[in-house]
Amino acid sequence: MNAELLVLALCTGFGLGCLALALRALLAAVRLWARGLRVTGIVTARAAADRRPGGLVLFRDHLGRDLLLDPGMCGPLCGLPPVGRSVPVVYARDRPVVARLWTMRHLLAPSFGWFLSSALVCGTGVVVAL
Repeated sequence: MNAELLVLALCTGFGLGCLALALRALLAAVRLWARGLRVTGIVTARAAADRRPGGLVLFRDHLGRDLLLDPGMCGPLCGLPPVGRSVPVVYARDRPVVARLWTMRHLLAPSFGWFLSSALVCGTGVVVAL
């Protein structure tokens, strides 16, 4: 089998897999936008031993439980305000543990990353095949 054809097949398969994950993340964001419960959370500081940037978001779900949302290391890049400020949080009623920040950047960041990966891998496969 030709090596370029093998690379093209691998890149195409991996690119289509990344594209499927991008669509899945986009559908999850649309479901949260359409049916999610929106509450207000407060940005709190991380523990002193935790060196990751940004803060944590403390919010209360529909049952009155206090939950902690970790927006990840991209929290400041996705619109997380400074410590002590309030931020909107959205979650599905049956899964409040899987909450997201109610900002366009935070909801669409995973799907954009998967789509960018898909385009990069498929483009690499096409360039190698030519």
